[in-house]
Amino acid sequence: MPDRLKQEISAFLESKRQRHARAGQTAALQIACHFDLGEALAAGPEARRRIVLRLERTIERERLRGVRRHWSYDLNRHIALKQALDSLRSHGDAGTDGGRRPKQNGARRRRWKSD
Repeated sequence: MPDRLKQEISAFLESKRQRHARAGQTAALQIACHFDLGEALAAGPEARRRIVLRLERTIERERLRGVRRHWSYDLNRHIALKQALDSLRSHGDAGTDGGRRPKQNGARRRRWKSD
């Protein structure tokens, strides 16, 4: 198989993977946050910052559902929301610090040791 054909196949498969991921992100945002990913990406900096904050809160609530093993927790939705947040952050300055926010009281999150 010629190299050019391999490159075209690889490019097609990557494009297909990206479209599939974007569709999942769009659906998760529409269901969980009631807004469209395309509109969020086209929003101005202040509106995008508010969307990012809302999305961070939604992801945190989803994480807590998972920790509590709640019946409504969906790992795929959690992943899609995180990917949507990452794409919003990478698309432009969303006014956040990359998700590494300290707790309200300044304490760091404790991790359980699995010894």
